[in-house]
Amino acid sequence: MSPDVSDPREGGSALAPRWAPPRPTAAVLLLHGGRADALEAPPRLNLPLLRMHPVAKWIIRATQGDQVLVGEVRYRHRGWNGPRQDAAHDARRALAELRRTTGPVPVVLVGHSMGGRAALRVADDPCVRGVVGLAPWCPPEEPVAHLGDTEVVLLHDENDRVTDARASWDYVRRARARGVPAGGIAMPRGGHAMLRDARAWHRITTAMTLGFLGLAPVPNEVFEAQPPFER
Repeated sequence: MSPDVSDPREGGSALAPRWAPPRPTAAVLLLHGGRADALEAPPRLNLPLLRMHPVAKWIIRATQGDQVLVGEVRYRHRGWNGPRQDAAHDARRALAELRRTTGPVPVVLVGHSMGGRAALRVADDPCVRGVVGLAPWCPPEEPVAHLGDTEVVLLHDENDRVTDARASWDYVRRARARGVPAGGIAMPRGGHAMLRDARAWHRITTAMTLGFLGLAPVPNEVFEAQPPFER
């Protein structure tokens, strides 16, 4: 399968594969961060997108030989934009494109910041098996009833000054109250951009992704620990 790198700002694909085996049996989609409100297209020098590239590389390296497609969701707009929920709509477009290409393979979503919110919002897609949220944006009103049995793990540095780790832990509590297998991991450093101790963020993200795809065990304690969570 040849990657479609057309620009979503021009009505192109919402799915940009970074690694595509001939016959994928599973997929991981990465969703980068953005802004609360911004109707303009993401810039061509898109730092939030670039920050996800090493995450993709770790996952690609860890899934070599497992026929896992690894791709990115491309946004038409830079922001979430209130009730428009633009990033979530683009995530659904990417999932639909993936399904047309690969069939209904299991999918794990890995989202940072606004991308974490988008990943959680579309976790009701029947192909989504799990969501890994990295410093996700989880407003108090963010819904959880749609998650069903989708596995969810949120990683957050409690010193994050952009998004609130306490809101992530509250999201986990509310999801658990609905019977969702959800957990949180408090990262000791990294801030919002996950730059300090980046290897720890990449390692844990990759481990949880493999677990959600059934390629490695998921530690039960992730879903049993009580907030505030400890790494």
